[in-house]
Parts: sequence; C-alpha cells; structure tokens
Amino acid sequence: MKISTRAGRIEPFYVMEVAKAASQLAREVAHSSRPMIFLNIGEPDFTAPEAVQEAAHKAIRDGATQYTQATGLEPLRERISQWYAERFGANVPARRIVITAGASAALQLACLALIDAGDEVLMPDPSYPCNRHFVSAAEGNAVLIPTTADERYQLSADKVSQAWTPRTRGVLLASPSNPTGTSIHPDELRRIHEVVKSHDGVTLVDEIYLGLSYDDTYGHTGLAIDDQIISINSFSKYFNMTGWRLGWLVVPDALVPVVERLAQNLFICASTVAQHAALACFEPDSLAVYEQRRSEFKARRDYFIPALEQLGLSVPVQPDGAFYAWADCREWCARLGVQGSWDLAYTLMKESHLAVTPGRDFGTAQTADFLRFSTASSMAHLQEAVARLKALAG
Repeated sequence: MKISTRAGRIEPFYVMEVAKAASQLAREVAHSSRPMIFLNIGEPDFTAPEAVQEAAHKAIRDGATQYTQATGLEPLRERISQWYAERFGANVPARRIVITAGASAALQLACLALIDAGDEVLMPDPSYPCNRHFVSAAEGNAVLIPTTADERYQLSADKVSQAWTPRTRGVLLASPSNPTGTSIHPDELRRIHEVVKSHDGVTLVDEIYLGLSYDDTYGHTGLAIDDQIISINSFSKYFNMTGWRLGWLVVPDALVPVVERLAQNLFICASTVAQHAALACFEPDSLAVYEQRRSEFKARRDYFIPALEQLGLSVPVQPDGAFYAWADCREWCARLGVQGSWDLAYTLMKESHLAVTPGRDFGTAQTADFLRFSTASSMAHLQEAVARLKALAG
C-alpha cells in the first residue's frame, strides 16, 4: 500500500517505543523483588480530584453528553479566562479561548490555520518531538536551532533574528519546556516576539506546564505580553487529566472563526463529559488540591536532582517548572561502556528495571549525551530509583 509522503516525514515517537519495551519487561518482573519503575513518561501519578470525577459522573447521569459548540462549553471558557486573571493577572477574554481535544489538537489546529506548504517554523533544540511533527503534518518544516545550558535550552531574540529567512513563518516555543523543564524569561520572550512581529510572523507558545512553575521569575504566561501571541495549554499536566484528552488554545480575535471552522470539520468538539468535569477543576477545593500537588512535584524535584548530581548524572540547568530532569549521562556511558543515552536507557531498563527516556527524541544538539528522567512518579519510586542507580554505579 502506498503511504503518503506526509506520513513518511513523521518519525517514530521514540519515548513510546522505549515505553513498549519497558512494559514488556515489566510484565516479566512484576512479581520479582525489583518491579519496573517508570520514570520515562511525562504523566502525573495523581488522578483528577474527587470533585472533578464526580462532575463527570453527574454529566453522564444527567445525559449531558451531546456535542458542544466546536469552541467548547461557554462556562468552561469563562472559567479558564477567570483563572488567567486570578493566577497570572492576565486579561484573556473567553471569546479568544477554544476548547480542544487535548493540547495535541490545539497544536494541530494552530499549525493548520497558520502554516502553508514550505513554511519554516523555528524551534529550540532540544524540544518536544511532537511539536515539530505537527509542523511537518501541516506541510511546514521545523527548523531546530541548537541551544545551550547558558541559554536555559531556550531560543533567544538574537538567534531568532539570525535564523529568520524569507521562508520563516514564525516560532514555536515551550515554556516550561519538555524535556528540560526550563522556561523563557518573560523579558526575552517579549524580545523574541518583537523580532517575530517585525517580520509579520507568528509566535506560538506551548504552555502546558505553566501551572507547574516553581519560580516566580518565570511563571508568567506569554499572553500577558501581547494578544497576538498564541498559547497552547492543557488539562493534562497541572490538572492531572492526561487521558481525558482536553486542552485549549488562545488565539487573536481574528483567528477564532478560522480555528472554529477547522475544529468543526476535524473534531466537531472536545469530549463533552471531559468539559463538564473540567468545570470542577476551578472550584476552590480543587485548586487547593492542585496547589498541594504542585508543592509535591517541587519537593520531588528538590530531592531527585541533587541525588542525580551526586551519582554523576549532571543536570546543567535547574528546571523551574514541569517534572523533568535533563541529565548529562556521558560519565555513565563511559563507566558502563555504552554508546550514548539510547544504549544507556536500555542498560538501565535491563539491569536496574528502571525505565527512562533517551535524548534521541528531542533533537540532535548533543541529545545523545542526555537522558530525560520524569519526576512525576511518587517520592517512594524516586528514592528506590536512586538506590538502584547507586547499586549499578557500584
């Protein structure tokens, strides 16, 4: 069967390939003294709070399961608007918020609305692989620009200006970022956006980890800078609703009908049950739970990263958000006689029953020298992981 050129351009999602191998081994060692510990997938170990679950049950019991508008439930858009005002001091009118089937759908809609065949979109290297594949699926070309620890693995206005060509359509950034957990300083984001605007381009910012910011210096939405910035967000990370597949997109007023038209045709709407459930995310009791959990994620970071450092797995930049540790593993590769993080990840899987993510997914700028650890697992799992790493290190 002939496969489309478009599909052929999409590389495997290696995070999931490693996860499949880890899951297979996990079944074999499930009842051993060392069952598999999963520090590879960026998924909170917490589930939706009780109020959110009950809201979903109520929607089903009440028969509130029909299609919504393609832009989503109006009360949910209003609640998100209110959250921006209360949490970030940003004025984001509900009319500019489009509810989507996860952040993935939000990215797809944004790319389809803005990118033509051959357009180039500048992105940092390393960065989340699916973001560049959304660009590719829209017939565009993701241009990865190598970044350094000194730059917090983020783009700068100078690099954007230097890389801009007549084919460049805009930038796709992430703050906080996967895999590094680092954010763009608001002043630098403002400078980047000014460069983009001067070329009549678009600034897209993936902010799905914004709720999980731990440093007031960086915990700001790009939407506070300019209403022309496009933000992608999600109920998956801060709101602990990964499998509910619910996100949102904030766009300029002129883009709302364009995105709505695309959403009508591609998705009809996001899950109605998930939307009704998400209304309960913004109740005071639920927000208190989320803030307690944010503190727990920070505590996990504060334990795990120093422990990695002591083992020779250096984390060049302290993550200010999300739940990842981007660790330099060259010392370990040399110690264990393996070639790069891909082989090391499989060694850790087989020898220590520890699943982690090699850097291969996230770009080509020295990513073979890095592992990504997820600290979204429990403190007990993180402590056991450290013990197993110590044992392997000898």
